[in-house]
Amino acid sequence: MGTIKLLNVSKRYGDTFALDNISLTIEENKIYGLLGRNGAGKTTLLNIINNRIFSDKGVISIDGKTLSEDKNALGNIYFMTEQNLYPQAMKVKELFKWSKEFYPKFDMVYALELSKKFELNINKRVKELSTGYASICKIINTMASGADILMLDEPVLGLDANHRELFYKELMESYIEKPKTIILSTHIIEEVSQLIERVIVLKDGKIINDENVEELLTKCYNVSGLNKNIDEYIKDKNCLSVDEMASFKSAVISGINGDAQKIEQKKLGLEVSKVELQKLFIDLTNKGEMR
Repeated sequence: MGTIKLLNVSKRYGDTFALDNISLTIEENKIYGLLGRNGAGKTTLLNIINNRIFSDKGVISIDGKTLSEDKNALGNIYFMTEQNLYPQAMKVKELFKWSKEFYPKFDMVYALELSKKFELNINKRVKELSTGYASICKIINTMASGADILMLDEPVLGLDANHRELFYKELMESYIEKPKTIILSTHIIEEVSQLIERVIVLKDGKIINDENVEELLTKCYNVSGLNKNIDEYIKDKNCLSVDEMASFKSAVISGINGDAQKIEQKKLGLEVSKVELQKLFIDLTNKGEMR
């Protein structure tokens, strides 16, 4: 359970396409990173999958059935949003009980266990929680929901470094113990790069990359060295970006670093290194799809 398919999905606001003819398959039991700059269409995409807004055209199906064919499909998805949609006057412990009414597989024992680990006061009312603890409350509700598909939109908003690390650890342990489909939409790419298996990059409402993270990173490399040597090396290469500092430059190259390239790099005295996912994301969304 947990395969989502979108076919030719579009959503327009006035003259602007929030999503422009998107076709996508999100496979079950994988952790996805949904990446894009502000306004790229990430939240619109998640809202359409969850039937919170409607597409102008296209078809969305979950496990082979459209939402009109399977009225219970959304009960198998938990969507954590940036907005706090919970009843504000409820105490946290009451919120957990309330959630169980909508998600029968909600694990109360697990929710209370996570509350202790995150030091969340379950006797506080939702409206009394700080920004960080409001995010923690939503994280716990999501992870304890028992849903086979978890969608988390900017989940670590307001969390300090310790709580972010604890969240990533608990999310991975939960995934290993019971595999599920997880979609993480976040701007803190460096921290989630070790978690996600596949990355979807949106730009201007279009998908510019949808592939396995490891495969994506093997399609590029970073070279650094003296300005003139970098200029010589990149003149016939597909260069995604160049950074300059004093007499040195570094460049991200799209392509396989083969034997011929290594000989040339050695001749020019260049250093070669892997490209981090966050750096590659910045380059792709500034320039476009990697060719």
